[in-house]
Amino acid sequence: MPAYIIADSNVTNPAVYDNYRALVPAAVAAYGGRFVVRGGETAVLEGDWAPRRVVVIEFPDLAAAKAFYDSPAYRAARDVRKGAANIDMIAVAGV
Repeated sequence: MPAYIIADSNVTNPAVYDNYRALVPAAVAAYGGRFVVRGGETAVLEGDWAPRRVVVIEFPDLAAAKAFYDSPAYRAARDVRKGAANIDMIAVAGV
């Protein structure tokens, strides 16, 4: 069953965040992931959520999504991101 990582980023330092963005695709691919959404235009349909930069990544399953998040490559990318963005992120199993 596919699983998705969904993140909403408030980018505070675009130059440093660009370094993070450059590191992430290889880590995603290593765990069978693919970007479904990567910062496109949003439209709030209900509620008071004010998304900033939304990213959705599809993985083969929840275990792969968690393995990506805990991987050395993504840990290194998160270290690069420090101080450049505040991020809310979840992993959720699909149907």
